[in-house]
Amino acid sequence: MTELPIIRLAIALAIGLLIGLERGWSARDEQEGERAAGLRTHAISGLLGGVAALIGQVTTPLLLGFVFLGFAGVTALFHWMESRDEHNFSATGAVAGMMAFLLGAYAVIGSPELATAAATATVILLALKSTLHNWLRRLEWIEIRAVLILVTMTFLFLPLIPNYTIDPWGTINPSRVWELAIFVCAISFLGYVAIRIFGERNGIILAAIAGGLVSSTAATVNFARLARTNPTQSGLMAGSIAVAGSVMSLRILVIVAVLNLPLLQILWPVLGAAALVQGGLGIVMIVSGSTSRDHSFFWKNPFDLPSALQFAMFIALVMLLSTLSERYFGGGGLLGLAALSGLADVDAITLSLARMQQPTVSTDLAAYGILIAAIVNTVVKSSIAGWAGGAATGWRTGLAGAAAILTAGAILLVYSV
Repeated sequence: MTELPIIRLAIALAIGLLIGLERGWSARDEQEGERAAGLRTHAISGLLGGVAALIGQVTTPLLLGFVFLGFAGVTALFHWMESRDEHNFSATGAVAGMMAFLLGAYAVIGSPELATAAATATVILLALKSTLHNWLRRLEWIEIRAVLILVTMTFLFLPLIPNYTIDPWGTINPSRVWELAIFVCAISFLGYVAIRIFGERNGIILAAIAGGLVSSTAATVNFARLARTNPTQSGLMAGSIAVAGSVMSLRILVIVAVLNLPLLQILWPVLGAAALVQGGLGIVMIVSGSTSRDHSFFWKNPFDLPSALQFAMFIALVMLLSTLSERYFGGGGLLGLAALSGLADVDAITLSLARMQQPTVSTDLAAYGILIAAIVNTVVKSSIAGWAGGAATGWRTGLAGAAAILTAGAILLVYSV
């Protein structure tokens, strides 16, 4: 051990105090002797685990196991007696006591940092009891299924997928492609969760932001259809589409920030300014439009296995075509591919170009490709808004999109000079 035993024992005691603080606070209304374990008991439990681990190091490791079995038995007995008297059959208190003991022991014989982190996570889970229970009551089967799919994709499928390139050009790594698919699908699901938590009726701006997180193209179609059936709300819906488009630009920056910091240094002034202008115009249109709330917004859970597989294959195809275009047609071919990708989606080309390293693709070329895809996608959404929502929605959406594109061009020109 690099630290003195007394320091590790102090950490074990602190872990017990941390867990005991939450347990004691949650049972603060009970009289002395009416609760099985509180602040002092959990503090001593953490210290007991540390002492047992310390003695086990100089005698036999079996000592820690025997002490824990005795501690677990006594803890379970007292909590059973408490639950019998109060008709409260929760095992949380007993488990929390065992966690204090085990984390105290691990702080002595293992990693104090990891033990402290685990204790913090334990306290957070204990403190969020009411919040978590309320959240569970609001869950629907489609959301539970989405979480199960995400966990399965991440912890079951990902370790089984080959972690090496499988094509002659050394581009397609199935494991990396799957990681990117998980990353984007998780962002979409978080957007859906935001809608479920805050409610669709809490403001059109929140709905537009959530739509931009899930899919700005899907949000455009939804708002445009609402504008078609409610012509008086065209300004409101066009503003919502503009806000969703500005969130798309910010989403691109987040993806690039995770994957390629040098690329972010080029893109953030351009896309940041475009998002500010487009989002600002969208908010102005929303504020100046009608605030009627008699509309029903339908948001489909975007996270399902077929869409995840399709997106993964699309990413792989774009990455392969990007490499081939750059190799056989130079930068012009790659920029053409970016324009084609922008017709349907910007995430795939963003992920592909952000993952490609120099000298295969220069940072400037990758930035131009992402910007072209974003511009094409903005123009396409303006066309969708006019086609599905009518002329009034189309020209308003086009105005906000054109302002964003011109702003991005001006910023890029200034930085290029």
